[in-house]
Amino acid sequence: MRILHVGRARWSFVGLSLVMLGLMLPFRASFGQDAIPAGLASSRHPPVDGLTGDIIFARLLERNRQRESHLKGYTVVRTYQVRKENGRVRAEAQVVMRYRAPDVKEYTIIFERGSGFVRRRVFRRLLESEVETAAGRNLHDSSITPANYRFELLGEEDVDGFHCFVVRALPTRKDKYLFDGRIWIEANDFAILKIEGQPAKNPSFWIKRVEFVRRYRKIGEFWLPLKDESVTQVRIVGTNVLTIDYTNYEIVRGGAPNEDRITTSGRP
Repeated sequence: MRILHVGRARWSFVGLSLVMLGLMLPFRASFGQDAIPAGLASSRHPPVDGLTGDIIFARLLERNRQRESHLKGYTVVRTYQVRKENGRVRAEAQVVMRYRAPDVKEYTIIFERGSGFVRRRVFRRLLESEVETAAGRNLHDSSITPANYRFELLGEEDVDGFHCFVVRALPTRKDKYLFDGRIWIEANDFAILKIEGQPAKNPSFWIKRVEFVRRYRKIGEFWLPLKDESVTQVRIVGTNVLTIDYTNYEIVRGGAPNEDRITTSGRP
């Protein structure tokens, strides 16, 4: 009986990890699969004539390429935490992640406490997979591209002071590294502000449900992660919540004779 319990717990952390792995490429409370949220359906901003999900997708990709061409690198402090649904912290770690364009990521763990199992199987797995993905060594392509997703325009909505297009992201295949959900795209910059959803394929019988939210913030011309939250419900074991907070960005902007540096302190 003890062996079965450990196995179920392991799947809880696998579910947490897989969702976040799919979002770590450059390029989650969740609504039902088919229903359009009432607040969206009654938006004060009706859909723009002539815009489609495909057009918005194309503009998003083009603007992302423009922004990435100006991003020479950044450093960010991340706080990883896994807690039970009652709020008890299972494990926590603080990490400095350094990115150098186009394909180098390096991390340093500066603090950690709690379950060694969680720190090894969740935090380190996420960090190592992110480094491998940046270097092109990860064989799982889960980026937000037409090869993996199709967009359907649902409407428009104001979120956190930004006017956004809201699209349904439909995965092109059943893949545990992809998601089915909604994306809020800021209408002026064509940048992702928020993603909500669930995995396109359940990674295990033991996992009842996985939901995630990722939020972005604007720093200068760039849109970078602000917070991730993933909630995994596992049969018998219960619920685990993974959060990642991103603070203290230091950004190096290229594309000019002199490099520009942008720094932030704490949360916005």
